[in-house]
Amino acid sequence: MPYFTTSDGTEIYYIDQGAGSPVVLSHGWPLSSDAWQREVKLIADAGYRAIAHDRRGHGRSSKTYAGNDMDTYARDLAELIEHLDLHDVVLIGHSTGGGEVVRYAARHGAGRVKKLLTAGAVPPVMVRSESNPEGTPIEAFDAIREGVLDDASQFYRDLAAPFFGANREGATVSQGAADDFWRQGMLVNLAAAYDCVKAFSETDFTDDLTSLDVPILIAHGDDDQIVPIAAAAEKTITLVKNGTLKVYPGAPHGIAGDYQKALDADILAYLAE
Repeated sequence: MPYFTTSDGTEIYYIDQGAGSPVVLSHGWPLSSDAWQREVKLIADAGYRAIAHDRRGHGRSSKTYAGNDMDTYARDLAELIEHLDLHDVVLIGHSTGGGEVVRYAARHGAGRVKKLLTAGAVPPVMVRSESNPEGTPIEAFDAIREGVLDDASQFYRDLAAPFFGANREGATVSQGAADDFWRQGMLVNLAAAYDCVKAFSETDFTDDLTSLDVPILIAHGDDDQIVPIAAAAEKTITLVKNGTLKVYPGAPHGIAGDYQKALDADILAYLAE
């Protein structure tokens, strides 16, 4: 299993499969690179080099107490990409990972990034404020922190329902998908899971988005209960210079089922452009 050690001594686990032009995938909270297993195979099978890492504190990477913030996440990604000497990279990020790849591309990716794709991504900023009335109230994020601190195992079991839209009438989310969400969540270091809530909810990516000079495909389900589209993708598309918004009717936050199949087809088409 490949590991890379960052400049501050953090061990980052990653998978690296296939050959060809590089595609780097960044996962959401509280998951790991395992969330991208299907995409890694499909991308590698299509003739690309697919790379996905476990963010610090998540999965098999170091169980960090410090550095659980978006600037450090982006720096870790920069150091991994530099370590692998990747160029003409396509970045794909889901949820928190969407914020990570946007910040990386804006602040570290000059000369290395070809284009981006985000899915259910947190930019521009999630938390509600006077300037962002469509955002989610801070009390909702406080409740996430409380849930993680009080009983993380049960919290992840409960969160799987809105994450995948299993609480909607007619939903066909498998028990396996919910179980795997719980499994990945339980690998996160508690301090990292707790601190990452602030990172994904309060980081403002507005300047990063406006400074992007590469194409970005912004994918989002219009029934996303975790990162509502009105405060995210619908605002992001107004800030980027070269963006395309793709809305998936009825799709939730979690990438599974019919939504996953549709998104994966769009990912492969986007890579081939």
